Amino acid sequence: MCGIIGIAGQSPVNQLLYDGLVSLQHRGQDAAGIATLENGQILRLHKGSGLVRDVIRKRHMKELQGNWGIAHVRYPTAGSANAAQEAQPFYVNSPFGITLVHNGNLTNSYALKQQLLEKNFRHINTNSDSEVLLNIFAHEIQNSSKGKALDPQRIFEAISVVYTRIQGAYAVIAMIAGYGMIAFRDPYGIRPLILGTNQFEGRPEYIVASESVALDTLGFQVLRDIAPGEAIFIDLQGNIHTQQCVSHAKLTPCLFEYVYLARPDSTLDGTSVYATRLAMGARLADKIKRLGNLDDIDVVIPIPESSRPCAQELASQLNLLFREGFIKNRYIGRTFIMPGQAVRNKSVRHKLNPIGIEFRNRVVLLVDDSIVRGTTSREIVNMARAAGAKKVYFASAAPKVRYANVYGIDMPTQTELIAHGKTLEEIRIAINADALIYQDLDDLKSAIREVNPSIQEFEASCFNGQYVTGDIDTQYLTDLAHERTNAKDNHQATDDHHVADDQLSSLSH
Repeated sequence: MCGIIGIAGQSPVNQLLYDGLVSLQHRGQDAAGIATLENGQILRLHKGSGLVRDVIRKRHMKELQGNWGIAHVRYPTAGSANAAQEAQPFYVNSPFGITLVHNGNLTNSYALKQQLLEKNFRHINTNSDSEVLLNIFAHEIQNSSKGKALDPQRIFEAISVVYTRIQGAYAVIAMIAGYGMIAFRDPYGIRPLILGTNQFEGRPEYIVASESVALDTLGFQVLRDIAPGEAIFIDLQGNIHTQQCVSHAKLTPCLFEYVYLARPDSTLDGTSVYATRLAMGARLADKIKRLGNLDDIDVVIPIPESSRPCAQELASQLNLLFREGFIKNRYIGRTFIMPGQAVRNKSVRHKLNPIGIEFRNRVVLLVDDSIVRGTTSREIVNMARAAGAKKVYFASAAPKVRYANVYGIDMPTQTELIAHGKTLEEIRIAINADALIYQDLDDLKSAIREVNPSIQEFEASCFNGQYVTGDIDTQYLTDLAHERTNAKDNHQATDDHHVADDQLSSLSH
């Protein structure tokens, strides 16, 4: 999961890109970057590790000149250890000068990297699949141009070949110096991408972003979502060209976008995220009614932030008291994203603090968006007990997360997922809850269809183990687990090295 944005403007876009990234900060806190196109020819780039406000400073903004630009916020994915090195946008200077941002994950990136090295004679500097994607794109643009000037048809021909080479989930925005901006989305529409427009002194501007909230923040109007398998090209004169580049495209959006990843004020594929979370709460309330053994609940309390609409609707449907029981420190990163189990355990206590009067002598139903490793859930249940709760029930707006995600969400390996291979009772005991309720997968799908009936299929692999791209097998998952384990070991070794350095520094004083 990352956040991407591109603007084809009529005036300097550095501030717009910065503000747009801030609105997408929830999609990645590991690194950030902006690239601008000055006078349609000169690419300016700055990126680094950290939050947008820490990476992009006033002195950098002065250098990021131009009316066109793309930007990216990143969260760490499998195999990535160096945030600064793998920060985006990525850039190549042949042909023409191309810079690119990408949200998602290529499932055949290793094979592609080998092809680039052995057949296409392109060098890859990082472990990022986004750099691989950029070089595949640049190679096909070079083949399509055949040394001649580019036009929309040649660009779409190149992208059509890119679609035949890459597999997985991807939403992409790229700029070609001297030509314009390109955006395209994978044939299943797994990762979101939306197109908007604005008028500046009577002339059109265009924006492409991961979520509609970026458009709202910057005052752009939504035109439409970019369709699965569709590419758009905006030339330097502001003309927009579109083409469907894949014949087998089918909208199959990621369920986790609606459950957790997207901001509630966003609309994805014509579907209000907030409305879907309300519907999830109603479905969860129905399940609790069917169970019929949780009639002693005194209060419903959400785990901030993304579970709040679900918890509110659940409480309303069950005629129960709804209260805010945890105060969130907004300056702590999302624990789901944080590397290292010790860091996650410690950060939960720093991130959330209970309001004692909402727990004392009450039977509490805690509602969270999902349970992944179970670490956060167990800590929160224990906090509720320490605050005086008589009983602590726990409800998840999402079904059991039992399988690895390979499409751009850095979930743990299967053995690290608390629901993998465990019964409901075993999970309940592991998180120390008095009762545990999971949303049913069919109910989750129905909640989204209730808001937008036109979406019939979903990417739900982390819940059901069915990978829509059809290229994921047991060997791939085994290799992915080894890759994640090695990355984690390398990260831990780096942490241990830093600790040793700190200890030596302390001793020297």
